[in-house]
Amino acid sequence: MADLEGLKRDAAARALQLVRPGMKLGLGTGSTAKHFVELLGEKVRAGLEVVGVPTSEQTRELALACGVPLTSLDETPALDLTVDGADEIDHDLRLIKGGGAALLREKIVAQASARMIVIADETKLVERLGRFPLPVEVAPFGLAATIMAVRRAIERAGCHGSVTVRPHKAGGALVTDGGHNILDAALGSIPDAARLSDELHEVPGVMGHGLFLGLATGAVLATRAGVRTLGQID
Repeated sequence: MADLEGLKRDAAARALQLVRPGMKLGLGTGSTAKHFVELLGEKVRAGLEVVGVPTSEQTRELALACGVPLTSLDETPALDLTVDGADEIDHDLRLIKGGGAALLREKIVAQASARMIVIADETKLVERLGRFPLPVEVAPFGLAATIMAVRRAIERAGCHGSVTVRPHKAGGALVTDGGHNILDAALGSIPDAARLSDELHEVPGVMGHGLFLGLATGAVLATRAGVRTLGQID
């Protein structure tokens, strides 16, 4: 575990090299993004001037604790760079995100950014998406009906697997920062990510899903052999 955390911090440190004074940054959520925010805070305390938009209340609290100045997309609707983690990434920079239950805000922030750089350890790189259960953020109203519709959408996209409501560790269903629930679709493999994305978007109760397609411009992967990059980084 210590080695894995070290790899995550290596990836975050490489991404930090992309940050320039005056940048407007999207700040991701999750264990790898946490390292980036902490390292960014060190630079800010040393005099770097940037502002960040957090993708979750958890990241907001961390950024404030680290001294990173914050803004919002209402005040700053166009960002220079978002740095975020991923639960899975393939060689075409397609992602599964949402393990930290912040996928909707993460996608909104990524869409508002000129660039999105993914930071991850080598275990997140896959040949085909789907090993990690796909998170789907849904409205709590009509939840049972939405679950049925999501299952049908998954089948139409040529996928198969279970769909369950993500529980909260304290009991009951997990509720996101936006007041939604999360469905986890354990599919094993996604043969056509674009088709599945389109099918899920057609379900009225779906607020967003964890397939991030065409959003990441580059990735920094920390391996035991050193830092590896995919796509456009610098």
